Amino acid sequence: MPTPRINKSEQNAPYFITITVIEWLNIFTSKEYFDCLINCLKYCQKNLGLSLYEYVIMTNHIHLVAQAKEGYELSKIISSFKSFTSKEVLKLLKKDNRKHILVILRGLVYGSDMEVGANSFKAVGSDFHVGTRKRGYDKFTLDNFRGTIWQRENYPELIETDKFLQQKADYIYNNPVVKGYVDEPQHYLYSSARNRYLDDDSIIKLDNDIYE
Repeated sequence: MPTPRINKSEQNAPYFITITVIEWLNIFTSKEYFDCLINCLKYCQKNLGLSLYEYVIMTNHIHLVAQAKEGYELSKIISSFKSFTSKEVLKLLKKDNRKHILVILRGLVYGSDMEVGANSFKAVGSDFHVGTRKRGYDKFTLDNFRGTIWQRENYPELIETDKFLQQKADYIYNNPVVKGYVDEPQHYLYSSARNRYLDDDSIIKLDNDIYE
């Protein structure tokens, strides 16, 4: 089945977008990471023609209801967002010395042919294939990694009806509740539920054109 993509003829239509970390790694685990993503969304709103209607940032993925303004293309906005946030998040991973995350991003999984202390690793085929040995792993630093933290697919779903929009908005609001992070949607800090239920724009101001 072909990977769903944003239709070239509908670049300015609203979409439900899912942006997922490679291997569903739980990278976004502190305020710095969330702020990085929020700041980039704000930049896209201000400079790249993004209209943001709904969002939630989880530990390993993001859901958006978004649209490109006339003269802009949503696929290019999302591509720019992923490129910039990859670079900035990698800087945070380096600062936090989260080397294990980078090893996994490079395509390493537990195996049997590369001994590293009590654990062993083996290289597997991926976009970040590494043929490393024990001493190679020992020398591995975060500076060695160049690439993206995101999966290539964005799974865009064209929003054509008010009913479908509400379904996706409800899904976004309830995502943190289903995961057990909060009891009520509006209690989750990095979600548009706070904007819609509490009229709280302190994290990010949303666009409202789609609801008018």
